[in-house]
Amino acid sequence: MSRRELLDVVVVGAGVVGAAAALAFARDGLQVALVEAREPPRWHAAPPDSADIDLRVYAFAPDNAALLDDLGVWRGVCEARAQPYRAMRVWDAAGGGELVFDADAFARRELGWIVEHALLVDRLWAALPGAGVQLHCPAQVVGLEQDQDAATLLLSDTGNTDDGPQRRLRARLVVAADGAGSKLRALAGIDTAAHDYHQRGLVAFVQSAQPHQATCWQRFLPTGPLAFLPFADAVPGDARGHCSSIVWTLPEVEATRLLASDEAAFRGELESAFAGTLGAVQWVSRRAAFPLQRLLARRHVAGRVAVVGDAAHVVHPLAGQGVNLGLRDVAALRAALRSARADERGGDIAAPQRLARWARSRRSENALAAHAFDGLNRLFSNDALAATVLRGPLLGLAGKLSPLTHALWRRAAGL
Repeated sequence: MSRRELLDVVVVGAGVVGAAAALAFARDGLQVALVEAREPPRWHAAPPDSADIDLRVYAFAPDNAALLDDLGVWRGVCEARAQPYRAMRVWDAAGGGELVFDADAFARRELGWIVEHALLVDRLWAALPGAGVQLHCPAQVVGLEQDQDAATLLLSDTGNTDDGPQRRLRARLVVAADGAGSKLRALAGIDTAAHDYHQRGLVAFVQSAQPHQATCWQRFLPTGPLAFLPFADAVPGDARGHCSSIVWTLPEVEATRLLASDEAAFRGELESAFAGTLGAVQWVSRRAAFPLQRLLARRHVAGRVAVVGDAAHVVHPLAGQGVNLGLRDVAALRAALRSARADERGGDIAAPQRLARWARSRRSENALAAHAFDGLNRLFSNDALAATVLRGPLLGLAGKLSPLTHALWRRAAGL
């Protein structure tokens, strides 16, 4: 690429959020490049008990399904493997009531979908060439320069950061979507505020004796929430409708112990923690666990660098909003660039003053969500007497207030 060639946007990081961003901007007619360190493995419909299945799933909200539909990839996701869920049930182990969200009460076919990370990435990557996205992979950012008119990225082939071949990409806007440990965010001089929960999220697929009923189930325990999310595929014995993805928040020591336990012991503890809500756990896949933290970028923009997704915010998984917040960053940035292009005065679509409005809005939204989830985790993940006495009845009261449940769901759904 000529050093003088000016792109509209370069996106760094090609996970769900980064690939969606690159595809969205390219669909709008912008000249877009996408930088990624490694190509993802191709998705295939592996059964949940397969050793190579990706254990990461998302509770996908309707507004983001609409975004992917507009990008031309949502139909392919649904045709491959996506589980609609029609209800959510939340309760506390100490009793006191239940918070229920029901699709029929909201006059909808579903509240959302449970979708695999690997499938989303696969379908987004498949759409990139046809949209005209320039893909630089394997490559990583090793330098950043900014001037009044553009930002320039210095790229190196992955693994050759010192003396390997280097390339330059110059663009009006650079988007950092390279995860919680974002190298580009650091190069842009954007600091973060982080909090370690000293918890881990243990994930696996399980088969239960009773069907999941297209319902997301979450039980709050003093050690952290345990969620059963319905999964779409057949499982051993072809027991369709009985497979779930679990996300179990645990103190680090407990997570380590349960990862090391044998399957029978793990199934027994899981059944106990879930109070047998879906009956006996009949099998469990391989298990994994990831550390939990809250991370917020102190700024969402530095010059011509904008941060989105996990590069901008990492939140507690108890509400399943991580990837949804990231895609809302993308949708809002896309709207800002569209507005700039439609401006009769013309000018620079990524001028810092334009980006500042987007940054203020998204930082406020993301900080509010992060601290709200933090507060819920603190309230429910402890055995203090006052919290134990109050939280169950509060959930039950909320569940009886129809306007409140509608408002809570609409916010989570991005509607």
